[in-house]
Amino acid sequence: MSEANWQDATAKEPHFIISETPHFVGRAIAHLAADPEVARWNGRSLSSGQLAQIYGFTDLDGSQPDAWRYIVEVQEVGEPADVTGYR
Repeated sequence: MSEANWQDATAKEPHFIISETPHFVGRAIAHLAADPEVARWNGRSLSSGQLAQIYGFTDLDGSQPDAWRYIVEVQEVGEPADVTGYR
């Protein structure tokens, strides 16, 4: 997988459309590393989508994928792949 082909898997797994680029995850890490109050996250499990909403960064396409909410509200209940309102 690379930045150029990260969504190719949607041909086999349509719900992969909610996935994030590696760049998005990197932005989450960079924001945590630069946060002088990073200790506020100690002991917590965080997602890059959650951090994007807090720190204001986006993925390469300008979106803020909310993968965990999509998985619960769309994929796990058997809805067809549709990222409207989740990217």
